[in-house]
Amino acid sequence: MTTVIAFIIIFGSLVIFHEAGHFFVAKRAGILCREFAIGFGPKILSFKKNETQYTVRLLPLGGYVRMAGEDPEMTELKPGQRVGLILNSNEEVEKIIVNGKDRYPNIRMIEIESTDLERKLFIRGYEDSDDETPQTFKVKRNAVFVENNTETQIAPWDRQFASKSLGKRALTIFAGPLMNFVLAIIAFTLFAVIEGVPVSDPVLGTVVKDGAAAQAGLQKGDMVISIDGSEISTWNDIVEVIQKHPDEKIVFTVERNNKTLEIPVTPKKVKVDNKEIGRIGVNSPVDHSPIKVATYGVVQTYQWTIEILRLLGHIITGGFSIDMLSGPAGIYKSTETVAKSGILNLFKWAGLLSINIGIMNLLPLPALDGGRLLFFGIEALRGKPIDRQKESVVHFIGFALLMLLMIIVTWNDIQRFFL
Repeated sequence: MTTVIAFIIIFGSLVIFHEAGHFFVAKRAGILCREFAIGFGPKILSFKKNETQYTVRLLPLGGYVRMAGEDPEMTELKPGQRVGLILNSNEEVEKIIVNGKDRYPNIRMIEIESTDLERKLFIRGYEDSDDETPQTFKVKRNAVFVENNTETQIAPWDRQFASKSLGKRALTIFAGPLMNFVLAIIAFTLFAVIEGVPVSDPVLGTVVKDGAAAQAGLQKGDMVISIDGSEISTWNDIVEVIQKHPDEKIVFTVERNNKTLEIPVTPKKVKVDNKEIGRIGVNSPVDHSPIKVATYGVVQTYQWTIEILRLLGHIITGGFSIDMLSGPAGIYKSTETVAKSGILNLFKWAGLLSINIGIMNLLPLPALDGGRLLFFGIEALRGKPIDRQKESVVHFIGFALLMLLMIIVTWNDIQRFFL
């Protein structure tokens, strides 16, 4: 149960932060956001606030923000079609009733001659089949269609994604991955605030009660000068020597309160990844200084970003295998392993996952944010946008291939971890 809760919180946070980046920048640019969704597929939970429908969906494979003009969600009114209109006191159209008109006794029925619900915002039509002159009705900017008992707000041109400048559109798309890096900084910083910043000094950190170090008399703050006569200069040197001597007595030469002490310790044998190593129950030294804590999140995010980019470079050099990828099942299993080592390590795990998602979404592949940004770059070079239908086809194909890859990766995860 702990793993399930940890997975839901971590994976949910990654998706929420990512989509919130798109959402808030889009809203700032004046774009109508129709839906903020976590997951894909059938709705599990849904509520509406202001203009946006917030939904939780069945398949926890990501999320999306549905922006006006990005998909053909609007009802098209055609000449000759009969609709019902609900007007306000200023004779402006507030609701356009497409079907189920019998539920609205006070509507104005018209036969449409022409409409413009994007720029001029009007509906022209005949209230009576004998009328020779059509009437023109002004449509409110936030008027809604009512179809199949569902209301959908119209989107004037200036509220649509495509109406915005290239810079605003690019920033709206880039904001999603950017927020993943922000989340990583927050996660690493929280770890540093609680645990402190790990340092490489050859000093003992917290000594675990009943561990080999505590039983031998080692204490927090002891500076290790040497072990079995071998000079020690970093914390990693200490770890390396301890791991090489499971169930073997080794002598620590430490400095404590300006005194030099020699303390024999026998590391306990533990098995890690089918390999026997020694452990004495001492944590690495940490620094709680404000400057170190304040910069830790940024530094860790930067270093992990560089490392992940280096690993992605193996794709080009041919050192990449599909087995190196993990889907939700693999992430769940890894979360289970990390959860066993404590909640603080979950902060670091969340940060690492968030960086991965941010980088993956910036790859210039169709259906990903990076693919959208690539098309914006081409638009900047051409001086005009690529045909939206052609771009949509490319993204649809890319999405289908990504879903196929997700299925393959998930199956590999299931075979590797659960079968």
